[in-house]
Amino acid sequence: MRGDLFIIGGKEDKEGDKVILRQFIDISGGKKACIGILTTATEFPQELGEEYRQIFETLGCKETILFHLDNRESAEDDKIREDLRRCTGLFITGGDQVRLTSILGGTVFYEELRNRWNQEGMVIGGTSAGAAVMSCHMIMSAHETEEEYIVEMGAGFCLIEDVIIDQHFSQRARFGRLMTAIAHNPQIMGVGIDENTAIWVQDEGERFTVIGENLVTVFDGKKLDYVDTTNHGNNQNITISGVRLHSLAAGYIFDLKQRELMNDISKEEHRHEGK
Repeated sequence: MRGDLFIIGGKEDKEGDKVILRQFIDISGGKKACIGILTTATEFPQELGEEYRQIFETLGCKETILFHLDNRESAEDDKIREDLRRCTGLFITGGDQVRLTSILGGTVFYEELRNRWNQEGMVIGGTSAGAAVMSCHMIMSAHETEEEYIVEMGAGFCLIEDVIIDQHFSQRARFGRLMTAIAHNPQIMGVGIDENTAIWVQDEGERFTVIGENLVTVFDGKKLDYVDTTNHGNNQNITISGVRLHSLAAGYIFDLKQRELMNDISKEEHRHEGK
């Protein structure tokens, strides 16, 4: 039984109502939750780990376990298995997503993480870099030269399939880089998540619900009319036509298998209340 995923676009509220982090604690066991905090992505593991520990405990979390894994040797410690087995949820902090894959890929920690999630239903949440690493195809970096816009892709943790996750989406104007990634991988949906916004992936990856302040943007290029990623003299721009676009606010549900919008959660609740 696969666990739920809780994928945050970065800069989630840590001082106000903490809607997103509160929801993560709730689905991870509420007051009985034991949350692992993975700080591998950040250059400030002690500070960031302690910040999340205090927030989660304030929100009623029973126990937290810090995983400060900054090299592959530390991720091979057998004691990690015991610690992960105690966790009802794992939270992956922001930073650099490449550090997550290069340090943890193929290690005891990674294997146990996948086992706990895939077989025992442990919830996995992540913000910023911790969100980007969730997909099989991960955006490692993007930069623009005088000649072209280059998006470098790599392998992520592959917890959600047929999707590329991009974070800080509207705030950092990442429309172009996600569209470029989709142009080169049209069979995969691009999911751009704004800051202080999350998607809650349920039903073994069948659907997600939008939570938070801003928007989630979905690009579906599976039925593209036309795409041209080749260079034509001085024109290095990509030509793409027929991408299906979804812009989703909080409360809306998206079917990842059918690639279509489902009903607003609030309307569904009112419909059931009326029966």
